[in-house]
Amino acid sequence: MLPALAAFGTMHGKEAAFGPPLAALGVALILPEGLDTDRFGTFTGEVPRAGDMTAAARAKAEAARRVIGLDVALASEGAYGPHPTIPFIPAGIEIALWRDGARGQEIVERLVDEQPCFDHAEAADMAALAPFLARIGFPQTGLIVAPASARQRPLAKGLREAGALAEAVGRAARESGDGRAFVQTDMRAHMNPRRMETLRRLARRLADRLAHPCPACAAPGWGMLRTEAGLPCGWCGRPTRLVAREIHGCTACGHSKAMPRRDGLAEAEPGACEACNP
Repeated sequence: MLPALAAFGTMHGKEAAFGPPLAALGVALILPEGLDTDRFGTFTGEVPRAGDMTAAARAKAEAARRVIGLDVALASEGAYGPHPTIPFIPAGIEIALWRDGARGQEIVERLVDEQPCFDHAEAADMAALAPFLARIGFPQTGLIVAPASARQRPLAKGLREAGALAEAVGRAARESGDGRAFVQTDMRAHMNPRRMETLRRLARRLADRLAHPCPACAAPGWGMLRTEAGLPCGWCGRPTRLVAREIHGCTACGHSKAMPRRDGLAEAEPGACEACNP
């Protein structure tokens, strides 16, 4: 059974994404007043993230849970950079972590955005920035400005007004060794509409998982834990590196079950086989 209340470790408006789908399940999110989640890491690098994405989300959830005094807490974490398999295009990875201290249960949902609003430009003035601003959807998407020679020392964040942006660009260019400002998309959820939409998709995915109880112990959160490779080649029958099955399970009791691929694919094309296409 799901709790009526859950603490939510955020300070960047993510409740707009996660609140509605969880409310539909009867779960109200409570935000701890004054919780500084930036101490667990910032996109611009002033505060390095301690550990991996899961560790950072767990730290946020635990901090929120302790402040509010509830058994259950939620947090999310994102990472943006080169695509893991196509490095010349950007990609974003988002995770949501649901932590139940009473059950000793942790549920993690993951989503990859292959078309994020994640970009940057270097320019000496606003005129040179015009194509970049049009591309990223300014002023709806907020911006961060730093000297090009000191990218991890931002002078301003959350810029959504042309005058304030021009002032920050001018200052950054003056302070930079090469006379240029480094301008990047602000990836905080409340400053990036594309990221907020990705979080809405992730929130719906998490809510759908929480709505499915474990068939063995009835704990919420039955869903995919991992995948296993070995889809057989359609020509020679040998296993390939493609996903053959999904392992669904419960993170509370450990019960699991192997399931076929959701797309119904039973054989791999010969091009994916190392024997048929060496």
